[in-house]
Amino acid sequence: MSLEYQHTLAGTASVTGTSLHTGEKVTLTLRPAPVNHGIKFRRVDLDDQPFIAADVAKVQKVERATTLAEGSVKVHTVEHVISALTGMGVDNALIEMDANEPPIGDGSAQPYVDCIKQAGIEQQSELRSVYEIREPIHMETKDGSMLTIVPDRKFRISCTQAGPDGRMCQYFSTEITPETYEKEIAPARTFVFYEDVKPLLDKGLIKGGSLENAVVIRDDSVMSKEPMRFEDEFVRHKILDIIGDLMLSGKRILGHVIAVKPGHGPNTQMAKTIAKEYARMRSMLPPVNLPTGEAVLDINDVMKMLPHRYPFLLVDRIIKFEGDQKCVGVKNVTINEPFFPGHFPGHPIMPGVLQVEAMAQVGSILMLRKPENQGKIGYFMSADKVKFRKPVLPGDTLIIEAEVLKIRGSIGQSYCRCLVNGTVVSEGELKFSLVNA
Repeated sequence: MSLEYQHTLAGTASVTGTSLHTGEKVTLTLRPAPVNHGIKFRRVDLDDQPFIAADVAKVQKVERATTLAEGSVKVHTVEHVISALTGMGVDNALIEMDANEPPIGDGSAQPYVDCIKQAGIEQQSELRSVYEIREPIHMETKDGSMLTIVPDRKFRISCTQAGPDGRMCQYFSTEITPETYEKEIAPARTFVFYEDVKPLLDKGLIKGGSLENAVVIRDDSVMSKEPMRFEDEFVRHKILDIIGDLMLSGKRILGHVIAVKPGHGPNTQMAKTIAKEYARMRSMLPPVNLPTGEAVLDINDVMKMLPHRYPFLLVDRIIKFEGDQKCVGVKNVTINEPFFPGHFPGHPIMPGVLQVEAMAQVGSILMLRKPENQGKIGYFMSADKVKFRKPVLPGDTLIIEAEVLKIRGSIGQSYCRCLVNGTVVSEGELKFSLVNA
């Protein structure tokens, strides 16, 4: 997994049109937002211009669209614009609307992609937080919908769409990147089966619906103002919806989503499950004020940066970067470590010199992640003010922090420390020399 920074919009852009379900005219404006802001809606047509976060806890209704509510304030059909922002790599944005539902456009996410491109995308100063799926997550409903997320180093979606009586059964699978999203997913339009139109109208929905913003399926025929954009356009639109609905969990994920007959109900249920599993994962960490434990760099990424190998690789993963100044690593200390049989028999303790080496390895990663240092090797030059405060035992999780003190040319100096359960067990100031490999 490569390190990615958060992104927002570089400017402001608007799109105007008719909303699908209410039929009202509406102008939607996308605006930049600061780091860690996430995606939020703002109803500028109301007196106090209230905000509603794109949060699964705010989901109120999921019939043919996803509705968010904060008290009596609602925003309907939010999935397309959230999908576009997520698919195009935007983490932080403010969505202003002068009505309660975004414009439907042509029924796809293409108008929002065009709006995002008009505004431009800008990298921000903090790294993006990503939830890497480690164990399969599965859910299914009584009506045959099923969603499963399995571990994957990328964000992928494989989807099977099937209508009533198995009509228009389609399958599509793709990795989701800004490039594939814009080309393969965003143009896919929403669709409806003809027999569902009257019941939806009777419920006061799709008042703004027409063949200009939706494809209608009647028996085995397709009614559309233009030719189909893809042979499998319906399943691609389902993937578009999945992306928008899952982002309501508040977390971008690395994982492979496998969906069968998805809908807004199952999608938002899975978003709730993702949020719940992420909270559970955090609760299993030591009860101290430390980073969340996400695999910003897993062991494979670490080994690409460091030349060390067993038995001298002493960092399992990097769980946090704070700009270019600080990083945090983890070493899980087990009784299987090769040094424990001799240090000491019957009283195993991790040697202090290896704690220093672990600090040096994390410090090297901090310096080697700079673009100008990629491909180099960090040689350990000296250790000053080293102190060992408590023994490290089998079963401990060693949290290793490194913070840059100064860099001059190819020489860098950092302050490092190791912690167990929030208590400092060792610390020191380390100096490195970076040389070409």
